[in-house]
Amino acid sequence: MDFISDIFSNRILMSAFWGWFVAQVLKTIIYVIVNKNFNPERLMGDGGMPSSHSATVMALVTSTFLTYGAGSFEFAISGVLALIVMHDAMGVRRQAGKQAVVINNMMDWFKELDQDIPVEQKLKEFVGHTPLQVLFGAILGIVVGAIVISL
Repeated sequence: MDFISDIFSNRILMSAFWGWFVAQVLKTIIYVIVNKNFNPERLMGDGGMPSSHSATVMALVTSTFLTYGAGSFEFAISGVLALIVMHDAMGVRRQAGKQAVVINNMMDWFKELDQDIPVEQKLKEFVGHTPLQVLFGAILGIVVGAIVISL
């Protein structure tokens, strides 16, 4: 039972969790407002505004900074991790999402031409983020991290 209580009393870990959770809820609400329909996949899915990846790692960085300071190895590790995650969200994963759109459109085109090709399940198109989505996720993570550590 100490393991479970240790996890829930770890404010740095809880900051990261709450950064992710708040971003996913906001992402779902924004999706409903923009698209006028509820998609339950948005609660757990990738992509969209704000970036939950950025919110998670920036809540981690912020809470680590506030707990251990800028000179700590914990802050260094969390900071490098955050840079990698946010760069990946805007780079490789964003390009993968763009490619998924093109491939899905090609599959639809082949279906319209009545070509006999195996059509698997459509590829996920919401996998990456725009720089603005990453920025807002990062800001959200900083705020959440600061709030959780201050409680």
